[in-house]
Amino acid sequence: MTILYKLTNEKYQTYGATQWGPGITHRVSGDGDLCGPGWIHAYTHPLLAVLLNPIHAGFGNPILWLGDGDVGKMDYGLKVGCTRFTTIKVVSLPQIFVEQKVCFGILCALVVCFDPAFVDWANKWLTGEDRSEAAARAAEAAKNNLDLIAIALRAVKV
Repeated sequence: MTILYKLTNEKYQTYGATQWGPGITHRVSGDGDLCGPGWIHAYTHPLLAVLLNPIHAGFGNPILWLGDGDVGKMDYGLKVGCTRFTTIKVVSLPQIFVEQKVCFGILCALVVCFDPAFVDWANKWLTGEDRSEAAARAAEAAKNNLDLIAIALRAVKV
C-alpha cells in the first residue's frame, strides 16, 4: 500500500467529472504524458497537494483525500502519476499561511534563477534579514527579476 493524497472538488470530482468517494478505485493505462488521460494524479504529502493546487487542479474549495495508488511516474517530486488509485477517506487540509506560500514560491524560483541580486534578495527574505518592499524592488530592478518573483508568487496565489 502506497499512502498518497488526492484533491477533488466539493462534489468529490476531478477533471472530466471523474467521481471519487470512500473506497472508489479508478484504473488507467499509464500511457502518455503525466498530465494526460493515462495517469491519475496524486501527491506524496498533503502540503504539496495544497501548495500546488493553484497550478495543477485549481479547485476553489478542495477536498483532500487519503488514498492508495500504484505509482508509475513522478514529476520531480511535485506529483505522482498512478495507474490505479483508491480514495480511502477525507482528511483535513493543512492550513498554510501567506508567509509559507511566499517562502515556497521563492524556493521554487531559486531552483531556476541564479542571478546574484535575486539570490541575495531571496536568501535575505528567507532568513528574515530583510523582507522590506525596498529590498524586493531592488532585486527586481537588478535584472528584471520581477518576472521570476511574480511567477513564483502567482504559482502559490498569494
